[in-house]
Amino acid sequence: MKFISIKSKLIKVILFLQLFLGSFFSVNSANAEEILNIYNWGDYINPAVLEKFTAETGIKVNLDVYGSNEEMLAKIQAGASGYDLVFPSVHFHDILYKLDLLHESKINEHPLFSNIDKEFIIAQTDPKGSYCLPYARGSVGIFYNKNIVTDGINSWDDFFSIPDKYNGKITLVDDPRSVIAIGLIANGNSVNSIDSAEIKEAAKYISDRKDKISAFSYDIISLLQSGDIAAAQWYVGGLYYVFEDPEQKLAYALPKEGAEMYQEDMCILKSGPNKENAKKFMEFYLNPENPALNTEQQLNISANGPSRAMLSDDLKSNPFINPPPEVYKSLQIFEDLGADIKKYTREWTKIRAQ
Repeated sequence: MKFISIKSKLIKVILFLQLFLGSFFSVNSANAEEILNIYNWGDYINPAVLEKFTAETGIKVNLDVYGSNEEMLAKIQAGASGYDLVFPSVHFHDILYKLDLLHESKINEHPLFSNIDKEFIIAQTDPKGSYCLPYARGSVGIFYNKNIVTDGINSWDDFFSIPDKYNGKITLVDDPRSVIAIGLIANGNSVNSIDSAEIKEAAKYISDRKDKISAFSYDIISLLQSGDIAAAQWYVGGLYYVFEDPEQKLAYALPKEGAEMYQEDMCILKSGPNKENAKKFMEFYLNPENPALNTEQQLNISANGPSRAMLSDDLKSNPFINPPPEVYKSLQIFEDLGADIKKYTREWTKIRAQ
């Protein structure tokens, strides 16, 4: 009987420990889930949006940033497993899908998904938007210092003539497709061309003007403001500095031949430890007031149609933030070119080595 009594007590102790430890780990597990790890482009989301999400959900947001799609992909492939939500350009959305790195969020089943304009659902591998949520898009045009470039910029030839005409420096972004796209557009071709002759001719357009280019760089705003450079290829979000400039010396232009347009999508990684919280952020972002809050600071084109109606009158009427149809027609978005991307990297290597 004593043995039975001891055994009975041991069973009770074991059950108690199971309940206690089970509760302990479930509480800590729940606490661990109240985190969202975002990996995004630098300065590509309004901090107020993240603060609002945390205030509404209690989920803490950790933000890490990258400078290119290639950097983001390399880090993920190297084993970085803590990120939940990434913001690839749409052609890298396709690449991530093909590499089996994406979690199917089924965000398209949410009632508010109808707020997303269908023209933004353009990933070849995600035609229904069941994996990723379209985030934002914008043009890659030319910023310039009006104190130096006094006649403005209407074409790519105007841009490349600045060193001779004004004795000012110009820069391009440090990206093979964005740079070669200028040549493709100037020659009347698609930025997604896989024709070797067209790509070579586009690269020649840049090579013939290489002596005019001071640098391939993203760090241009302070140099534009100081007048150290006269003009630079850059992203429409730089309008923030135009609006904030009390001297109004900066301006933005889209060449008449056309320009690149970027689009990023919001995607949950298959390796993400907090997929449910990532899905909650997507759902949060379907509410029009949240992308509207983002656009007020980021100055990109939101994929959320009703959010654009909530913008200030100044932003609604800005042809770079809300482009009219004729401007939209002149802007081209990159697609995944698969193995044909090597044609671009080969020409880029030649340009840089020149």
